Amino acid sequence: MDTESAQLFVGLLSIVAVVGSIVLLVSSAAAAAGSDGARRLSATIGDAGVWLAFVVACAATAGSLYFSEVADYVPCRLCWFQRIAMYPLTVILLVGGLRNDRNVRWYAVPLAAIGAAISAWHSLIEWRPALDNGACEFQGPACTFVWFRQFGLSLANMALIGFLTILILLLARVPARLDRADSTSTADPELEHTS
Repeated sequence: MDTESAQLFVGLLSIVAVVGSIVLLVSSAAAAAGSDGARRLSATIGDAGVWLAFVVACAATAGSLYFSEVADYVPCRLCWFQRIAMYPLTVILLVGGLRNDRNVRWYAVPLAAIGAAISAWHSLIEWRPALDNGACEFQGPACTFVWFRQFGLSLANMALIGFLTILILLLARVPARLDRADSTSTADPELEHTS
């Protein structure tokens, strides 16, 4: 795959991640409002959330490695910090998926949140270079340097989308009251205590 095709591919993956995240958020909100179809969709996506987050982390890791090792895009300092947050997510989410551990979010969410904050700052200073304090210029390229934009998105924007998608997949859940309705039989636990 040549570099231009890789740029197009990761740009398309980013758009898919944004659309998927919006669908999940809207369906979770509709489920909270009582929509049965939205509840089923949210529950299905929620059940696969750890694995979907793993796929996002793998794609982001593979993309960053491709651009630095094959396309020879030298990562800036903030890019390295984003990698420090993303690369372990791949392993953590894989182990959580294999163990079917829904509590993996307690380990993954802090890393994804830190990565999202760094990516957000990186995206901001790419658009507003005057905000950069020059911390990146000590080693590697300036953090305001943009290797490419695909569909208006830079690598920092795509990393931000990746981190936010992981957060949404791990945190967006079917509301508890709807989960309980499926897990209880015909009896309501609150009614049993009153009788």
